Amino acid sequence: MLTVLTVSTLFLTVCILALGLAVFVLARQIGVLHERLAPIGLQPVLAGLQVGQAIPQLTARTVQDTPFRIGGTNPGGRPMLLMFVSADCPVCKRALPFAQSVTQANNIDLVLVGEGEVAALVAMANRTALNGVPLLISNELLLLMQIGRLPTIVVLSQDGVITARDVASNRREIETLVATLPQARLPQIKESLHAAV
Repeated sequence: MLTVLTVSTLFLTVCILALGLAVFVLARQIGVLHERLAPIGLQPVLAGLQVGQAIPQLTARTVQDTPFRIGGTNPGGRPMLLMFVSADCPVCKRALPFAQSVTQANNIDLVLVGEGEVAALVAMANRTALNGVPLLISNELLLLMQIGRLPTIVVLSQDGVITARDVASNRREIETLVATLPQARLPQIKESLHAAV
């Protein structure tokens, strides 16, 4: 009688421990899935340079291996929109035409900053219609900005000061970031806000 009671107690203890472990593993997995499935705009922005800070002057390289200066006053006297992308990011590919359109309409220099393997970025530049938009490779800039999600947009004033920084995947989100510049002309935002009211 005593051995049956001992065996059943031992069996119940093992079952309780196994169930506790299973609950812990499932809770952890649910947390990971919750983070991955959060809407793009609600993702946390990592540390790194933030709005109001200036990007220090540095020289990056394009995928064609030519030097490109970032930071400080833009020699063209225009604001700049940095779009952080990677070759295997489908959202980046979808958002690129929106960024090109918005920057052209507002006389803003568009610059892509690639993340990932150089060969993949070169292949992306060769198969994508960049229309003269430089694609930079700069580990220094990536470290300064601490980009966590793609595509991240960083809007710079003519003096190289960050006026906006966020993940943006559609025209309206990009226009909202560009609207932080004082001279931005964005009739699309007014129209879309009017339509939403």
